[in-house]
Amino acid sequence: MPIGLVLMRWDERIGAEILAKYPEELLVTDKTLMQIYSTHEYNQEAGMISLMAGASTIASYFSGPEHSLYIILVLTVDEDPDTFEDGLADICRLIVQNIEGDAYRKILPSLFQRVSIYPKLDEEQRLMMLYFDETKRVLIQRLREEGSVARSEVGVWLKDLYKTGFVDMESVVSSFVKAGILKQISVKQLAVETLFMTGDILIYRQPPKNLIKNPVSRGLPVELNEAFITECRTYFSSYMPSEEDNIAMVETLLDPQTYEAMKLMRQAIVTHDDLEKLQKKGVEDLEMVLKKLWDKGFLSVMQDPAGNEYYALKSDICIKKVFPEYLLNQIRRDYNDKVKNDQVLLEHLTILEDTYKTK
Repeated sequence: MPIGLVLMRWDERIGAEILAKYPEELLVTDKTLMQIYSTHEYNQEAGMISLMAGASTIASYFSGPEHSLYIILVLTVDEDPDTFEDGLADICRLIVQNIEGDAYRKILPSLFQRVSIYPKLDEEQRLMMLYFDETKRVLIQRLREEGSVARSEVGVWLKDLYKTGFVDMESVVSSFVKAGILKQISVKQLAVETLFMTGDILIYRQPPKNLIKNPVSRGLPVELNEAFITECRTYFSSYMPSEEDNIAMVETLLDPQTYEAMKLMRQAIVTHDDLEKLQKKGVEDLEMVLKKLWDKGFLSVMQDPAGNEYYALKSDICIKKVFPEYLLNQIRRDYNDKVKNDQVLLEHLTILEDTYKTK
């Protein structure tokens, strides 16, 4: 578990200026701050560096010269700083968005919690993290439409879209490559780094299939069985997938406490006492969790004749990586319309074939 988080800015007159830290009692020496600054200063580009500082390991992320912010994560010596790189890039974006008016101070504890869980994220959570990042969503949409695009062109395009925001092109590309969403290859004869889409993210709501097959075996009193099935059917009779709803679902489940409760309720229909046992797994604000799940259409609350309450999922999220078969038609159209170099299109077909074979 990381020890703490520090937000620093470098001032040419006074040197290192700590804007905020969590927890408040966290100590980072001036010598360490100077070392962090000097290491980043070597290339002046956004990105992460790591170093040893006494009995701790430091993972520091620099936002780039436009904002000149340093997000410093203090780790124990046995933690691998590289596993936190995507998380630091993620919270750097959020800090930049909240830099005006010192709004970042209020969210620093939640950002620390958010980055701390990155090494332990499962596949579903990693896809949610990718989808929730607006920069990555717009890039996915462009790749859906074009299939492949020059990396340099993407860099210019994203910086133009987010003139007042924060875009770390290297981090965006790296996270997609790790997830198998794209490949970055220099096409022969062109000597241009090109991004090729190799996967897509599919997201929608689905019924809680583990529960509705037999609610009674999952903990629901038999007298509430019919009402629960009816509520699930009613909900999905009017459900229409939308990006707005998808973002709302992901935002809710990116909260570690809420996701922990969701994992339990995917397997069982539970009472309040059952949920309180999740305190051992870090669910400290149960009422907040239940409100989030209720507000976002995940939760059904039922009461038996004796007044006992039961909590069940009436909808669940499905988010998964899929093979972008639709790109084959896009490549065919691009070839017929002569809008892309033949070598680029042939390279993309080869990549897609290799991806499909290894699925």
